[in-house]
Amino acid sequence: MFSHVILGVNDIEASRKFYDALLGTVDIKPGVYNHNGVAARYFYRSPTGLFGITTPINGEPATHGNGSTIGFAMQSPEQADAFHAMGVASGGTTCEDPPGWRDGSVGKLYLAYLRDPDGNKICALHRPAK
Repeated sequence: MFSHVILGVNDIEASRKFYDALLGTVDIKPGVYNHNGVAARYFYRSPTGLFGITTPINGEPATHGNGSTIGFAMQSPEQADAFHAMGVASGGTTCEDPPGWRDGSVGKLYLAYLRDPDGNKICALHRPAK
């Protein structure tokens, strides 16, 4: 459904270290640096799309979106826990309920929420096989 997701960050190198460690838990290689003449960026590629971090092109500070969440697909609850733990160990902060199973209108999901160093809310999500 999505081709790419790009997040604005204020400290590109602190965010690179965070996302290199975090995404490494799901076998994504370290970010590839790019500078378009205005903004510093790192891109992370997977077989299904691209995730990027960038300093804002307009030169204004990056801010997180209130009510926004970026979800990353996990293969298991254990992978979601490792993703979450690495995020916290790499400068992120846990948010919402602790990682665990949730029952809701879309069925049973394993969710682990955290915020990156700039306050962006991200989630590790595992959907069990039906």
